Amino acid sequence: MRYRALGKSGIKVSEIGLGCEHLEGRPEKDVYAVVERARHYGVNIFDVFMSEPNVRTYLGGAFAGYRKEITIQGHIGALWQNGQYARGRDLDACKRHFEDLLTRLRTDYIDVGMIHFIDSVTEWDEVVSSPVMEYARRLKAEGVIRTIGLSSHVPVTALRAVESGAIDVLMFSLNPAFDVLPESTELEQLREPESYKDGGITGQDQTRRALYAACEAAGVGVTVMKALASGLLLNAKSSPFGLALTAEQCVHYALSRPAVASVLPGCRTPAEVDQVMRYETAD
Repeated sequence: MRYRALGKSGIKVSEIGLGCEHLEGRPEKDVYAVVERARHYGVNIFDVFMSEPNVRTYLGGAFAGYRKEITIQGHIGALWQNGQYARGRDLDACKRHFEDLLTRLRTDYIDVGMIHFIDSVTEWDEVVSSPVMEYARRLKAEGVIRTIGLSSHVPVTALRAVESGAIDVLMFSLNPAFDVLPESTELEQLREPESYKDGGITGQDQTRRALYAACEAAGVGVTVMKALASGLLLNAKSSPFGLALTAEQCVHYALSRPAVASVLPGCRTPAEVDQVMRYETAD
């Protein structure tokens, strides 16, 4: 496993990490098995955005014994309401669910405190001067989080956040398919093969190009979600390129973008971890 600096945060992370989203709903033993297999390969960064209580508790058990050896991305604004995931900006709710994350993960700090899932420029402009951002800054000052990040799927919004100087880490959806669509493309459209059919593929969207360059210039480390385009790229019928890419090719593409520190694929089983980790030994 190779390791990279997470921007200017002072944190070093494995170039392949683990997005834990797909562990939600899995039995405790399965969560332990996937985390153990990832650790076997040297993975030291895990994204935990999920608000569902059981998966948080199981991950806390799986991380026990080597908390100081790993980097956890934990999200501020990922809520559990009426038995299901929600996102929100109410300060009391954000505090309650972030404190729940700390408790269930059996830790007193989170390495990257992610402002969760902001895709609208308007919403970012509201949040950056809101009590939620003040809360994140206070947590950083107190050492409860080491650095502040943002998760987003929209390049113009992410670029606005990077240029504001308010974040040190960006979690962004990045792959060769998403990169060829206009920045105005909605999240759900990114996942639909039909979005790639009209007009052909003309090259990387300029806003995305500008975003990656801005991250590199500002020292904002990028962690990558959706590197496999939710499986779109692994199937010749759905791939906009007319052929199936391998997981290794998708990982390599993401890691070759400016400022990218780590790719965080979601894995449900140890076998899926094995598949992604082939990149580390590929010629």
